[in-house]
Amino acid sequence: MSKLTRFGVSIDEDLLKRFDSVIHKQKYPTRSKAIEDLIIEAVDNSDISGDVKTPAIGYIDMIYDHHKRHLLNKITEIQHKFHDIILSSQHVHINHDLCLELIVVKGVKTDIEKLSYMLKTTKGVKHSKCRIFLSK
Repeated sequence: MSKLTRFGVSIDEDLLKRFDSVIHKQKYPTRSKAIEDLIIEAVDNSDISGDVKTPAIGYIDMIYDHHKRHLLNKITEIQHKFHDIILSSQHVHINHDLCLELIVVKGVKTDIEKLSYMLKTTKGVKHSKCRIFLSK
C-alpha cells in the first residue's frame, strides 16, 4: 500500500463551497477521496503511454459563448487545420448564449492533444476536456 501524503491547497471559498456541494450529492465519503479521484483522472488522461506515432481515438468537448466576437470563426479555423483527424462534430445549443460542441477524433495521439490545447486555450472557450484512448 502506498504512503499517504498530506498537502495544503489554497482555493476560492465560493468554489470550495460549490465543490463540497457537488461531492456531497455524489456521496463522496471525504473531500480527500473526491480530490484523489480528480487527480487520478487528470493523470490517467495525460499519462497515456506511447510515442508520437501512437494511434488513438477520443473526443473533445467544449462549452463556449457563441456571442464572443470572432470565436466561431477561430474554432472553425482550428478544426480545419486538423480536418484529417476529426471524424465528426456535433453542435448543441444549450441556451441563448452557450453552445456545446463535441468533436470525435482519430489519429496520432500528439495531434489530438495539439488540437485539444488549441481549442481549450482559445479566448471565449469556457470549458474544454479531451479524452484519449489508445486504438492499438
